Amino acid sequence: MAGLVTIFGGGGFLGRYVVQELLTTGVRVRVAGRDPKNAWFLKPLGGLGQTQFVGADVTRADSVARAVQGSTAVINLVGLLKGAFDAVHVTGARTIAEAAAAAGAGAMVQVSAIGADPAAASAYARTKGEGEVAVRAAFPAATILRPSVLFGPEDQFVNKFAQMARMLPVLPVLRGAVQFQPAFVADAAKAIAAAALDPLRYGGRTFELGGPERISMDALNRWIAQAIGRDPAIVAIPDAVGALMAKAGRFVPGAPMTWDQWLLLQSDNVVGADADGFAAFGIDPVPLAAVAPGWLVRYRRHGRFSTVRTPA
Repeated sequence: MAGLVTIFGGGGFLGRYVVQELLTTGVRVRVAGRDPKNAWFLKPLGGLGQTQFVGADVTRADSVARAVQGSTAVINLVGLLKGAFDAVHVTGARTIAEAAAAAGAGAMVQVSAIGADPAAASAYARTKGEGEVAVRAAFPAATILRPSVLFGPEDQFVNKFAQMARMLPVLPVLRGAVQFQPAFVADAAKAIAAAALDPLRYGGRTFELGGPERISMDALNRWIAQAIGRDPAIVAIPDAVGALMAKAGRFVPGAPMTWDQWLLLQSDNVVGADADGFAAFGIDPVPLAAVAPGWLVRYRRHGRFSTVRTPA
């Protein structure tokens, strides 16, 4: 088998799809994570000896260096929605890029996010932007991919709203007008794998990955509710109230939203007008309505026996 791709965060939501995509090409895949056992479910996806697992912590340079030894390509998927942003998004990304360069890897793929900007008010977006700068400095030919919100059977976005719509008679919506361009996780995985395997074509470039449709937070919640056959009263939460709720989340463990996430919601999460995207990879992105009903069925009152009409 030609090539060895080391992927940090390979056991996560996006990672499992990237690993599967890479394995279909015949390359060997090394999944690096703090606890390798959490990714063992990936073993059956590859052939005998095609998948390796190694313990690594992106905040420990020695463990990262060991993980990338012999790699022809390195992928960094590690990210946080709250917590030690600088340590993971900036220092961790730099450490991986430096280790990839030192190991002689031919490709480095850094998965960032739409809205990444070193000048952003949100710590998440700021550190994602600073991470991009750090990766470029350490590995100039790195490919940077910025996806919008990703959806798929295991996501914590569409499923979260579906769970709320199933349980609550009143569904509160924060920042209902903000726009998203959600992308199917399997499409993002194809782009990531292609970037790792073809650095001559994609190296040194930045891409923004968004689905075929823009949708507002309000419209998304209404679509999900219809898809699962629920009819909650959808109530828009005024920004002043939403801001207070987010600020309170600083002090309440398990709060549904942090202040940093509130800051992220102040801007649309869509592909820039001049950005290269899925088309550069020859990918025709799948719309939400084409795949989501297949897993949202579990939120219907009678599951697969429901007669709910799927929304367009």
